[in-house]
Amino acid sequence: MAMGYNFHIIENCLKCVFREKRLFCDLPDEALLKLQNIKATSVYPKGALLCLEGQPPRGVFVLCSGRAKLSTTSAEGKSIILRIAEPGEVLGLTAAVSHSSYEATIETLEPSQANFISQGDFLRFLEEFPDVGMKVAKQLTHNCKCAYSEIRALGLSNSVPEKIAKLILQWAEQPLDFPGRKKTDEIAIRVTLTQEEIAQFVGTSRETVSRVLGDFRKKGWLRIKGATWTIINKPALDRLVTT
Repeated sequence: MAMGYNFHIIENCLKCVFREKRLFCDLPDEALLKLQNIKATSVYPKGALLCLEGQPPRGVFVLCSGRAKLSTTSAEGKSIILRIAEPGEVLGLTAAVSHSSYEATIETLEPSQANFISQGDFLRFLEEFPDVGMKVAKQLTHNCKCAYSEIRALGLSNSVPEKIAKLILQWAEQPLDFPGRKKTDEIAIRVTLTQEEIAQFVGTSRETVSRVLGDFRKKGWLRIKGATWTIINKPALDRLVTT
């Protein structure tokens, strides 16, 4: 595995040590060998656009490392983030399978590796290996659940503070683990989204996000230091969500 952007570049899918933990990549060796032959590996900097909303599908991207945001924009130019994709997800899947335009713009949030597979090669791959079809079904189910969750968060939350609290608690499901750290009730999370992007996530303005986060800090619920956020009072956030 070559090095770049401070992470290992996974050049051979058969030798990937993460594949069994990934949503799409845990495939039989025969299928992985075929995948190895039809994919093109690339490394992208932060802010790279993998595909644009409304464009015809060229193919799919299997995200190997890093994260990417999926967003959609209205005719008036207002953007909303649909979800954040994690390693092991297939991006552009719905468009490639249904022969429709990409439904979202996909942009890397940090230096990332993705394997590109052309639409034709990917569809033939599905026909040849039934196991891949099951993986695709699981990925589409995951996408659907994320969409339902986003609709609930935007449509059923009573206030912006509640929406932001829900988002923070969702991130807290994958806390940071610091070696040698003393066990406390505090939960550290890594947040690389800007306040503008958080605003796009919850359907509000950047100024409102800044005001709400400032209020959380003032109340002693949250500590923010760069990309590391520490939840100091999780019960308070829980109560805000359930009231």
